Amino acid sequence: MENYNQNRFGDNRFSDYTVVGSSARPVSKTYMASVFLWMFAGLGISALFAFIFASNMSLMMEVFTTPLRWVIMLAPFAFLLVMQFGIQRLSVGMMTLLFILFSVTMGISLSAILLVYTAGSVIGCFTAASAMFGVMALLGYTTDKDLTSFGRIMFMGLIGIVIASLINMFIGSSRMDYIISIIGVAVFTGLTAYDVQMLKRVGAGIEYEGTGAAEAKKLSIMGALRLYLDFINLFLMLIRLFGGRRN
Repeated sequence: MENYNQNRFGDNRFSDYTVVGSSARPVSKTYMASVFLWMFAGLGISALFAFIFASNMSLMMEVFTTPLRWVIMLAPFAFLLVMQFGIQRLSVGMMTLLFILFSVTMGISLSAILLVYTAGSVIGCFTAASAMFGVMALLGYTTDKDLTSFGRIMFMGLIGIVIASLINMFIGSSRMDYIISIIGVAVFTGLTAYDVQMLKRVGAGIEYEGTGAAEAKKLSIMGALRLYLDFINLFLMLIRLFGGRRN
């Protein structure tokens, strides 16, 4: 679960993007508001389905003790790929549906966390992740410093986390897991600032009028998906470090 972010959309999807419309109107703030609304909607959907499944043991058994668990585990990855490579061909309606399905399957996958960790740990780590995400998002939005080089370093760190996590699947080292989680917190915190700055630049080149409306909405969804992954991975790293397990 925590490695879904390895499939981040390439930066070419988020380079300066200008849509031709009937008039030139800067809408950076409107675009960013749309991105965050989509992100919050996705998190809300995931939280709802995580709670529904964690509260119903028969549902949990039906999903996680049958081959259906592989569908739930791999579906978010598939949705990411389809959205990433199909953004130019998919309609806004289809992008919206895929985003909702992604959020649903992520919520079902994350439901196991509510059974493994105590409610206090989940709430505490979620609150901490929210505060860290908010601070770094504000920093990324307001800073005048170009974070491009910083973002490349964070992305290299992300690749390192993915490789180390794969290796640790075979080693099973608790110490390595602890180190990966510490580095993961730093990486996803830094990526939040970088991604928000990059998305702000995207918004500066988009107008929501005329023929550009559909393209702008699709980019809003993709931007929300990117920030969603930053937040979820930050939360997962924090709960691996500080989460208290149920007896």
